Amino acid sequence: SKLAYRYKQEGKSVILGAGDTFRAAAIEQLSRWAAKLDLPIVATKQGHDPSAVVFDTIESARAKGIDQVIIDTAGRLHTQTNLAEELKKMVRVADKAYEGAPHRKLLVLDGTQGSSSINQAKVFHEIIGVDGIIITKLDGTAKGGSVLSIADELQMPIWYIGTGEQPADLIRFKANAYVNTILDEIFI
Repeated sequence: SKLAYRYKQEGKSVILGAGDTFRAAAIEQLSRWAAKLDLPIVATKQGHDPSAVVFDTIESARAKGIDQVIIDTAGRLHTQTNLAEELKKMVRVADKAYEGAPHRKLLVLDGTQGSSSINQAKVFHEIIGVDGIIITKLDGTAKGGSVLSIADELQMPIWYIGTGEQPADLIRFKANAYVNTILDEIFI
C-alpha cells in the first residue's frame, strides 16, 4: 500500500493484486488499504490460487490502461519449498499475462531481522531474480539490521525504506543519509 501511495502521489494510476492468499486476513488488510487510498484491487478468498490473482490483476490493468500493477505476495521463509514454487509459478503467469512481466521484483525485508535476512535475500534472488529491496521498520532501529551487508553481498539496490505505519512513510533509500544516521547513533 505504501508503494501504491507513492506511485499515486507521482500521478500514476495503480491497481493492487491481493496475491497473499496464504495468510489469514491478508486480503482483508490490503482491501482496506485499497479503499482508504481509493485504488482498485483484484482479490479472491484465502486459500485460492495466487497465480490467478496475478493473471486477473494484470489483465484488469491492461483493460483499464493502468500504469502500475503491484502484487502483494505471501510473506514466506526461504525454507518453505512449496511457497517458493508458488512464487516461481506467479512469475511465469505474470509473463503469460503480459510478456516481460513482472518488470520489477522487490523483496521486502524487516529491518530488525539481522543477519538471517542475508540468507533470505540470497535464496529469493536465486528463486526469482530479485531486482531490489525495500527495508521496513527502520523507524524502530537506526541500524536497520544488515541492510548494507545485503546490498554489498548481493550487489542489489535498496530502493526504499519504510519509516513508519502511514502510507507516506516510505522514502527513497539514500546511502549517505543512511550511513550518517548510523554514525550519529554510534558517536552520540
